[in-house]
Amino acid sequence: MVFTKRLREGIRRGRIRCSVRIWMHPHVKVGGRYPMDEGQIEVDSIESIELDDITDDLARESGFMDVKDLLAIAKHGRGENVYLVRFHYLPPGAWPRTRPAGRSRDERTR
Repeated sequence: MVFTKRLREGIRRGRIRCSVRIWMHPHVKVGGRYPMDEGQIEVDSIESIELDDITDDLARESGFMDVKDLLAIAKHGRGENVYLVRFHYLPPGAWPRTRPAGRSRDERTR
């Protein structure tokens, strides 16, 4: 998920924990982790909503002044379906570093 620069500080601080997206189909999945700056966004839920469900309160919760401000950013491209994505930010070091199963790097280079 890509966020406009003006929202990133609020996301890192945990003040912004949801986003309204207008897509042709979902671009994220629940439990998925997506890079943002040095950390990651982990998706907690995604729900299909209607444009009429977007209120000024929801816009403010998403980091915007009002519905008009949110839609100026969210409504671009060919997307027709509206999704409410809830997430949380994971700072660097908050997730385990895992290696793919199988041979170690030393074994692969022999």
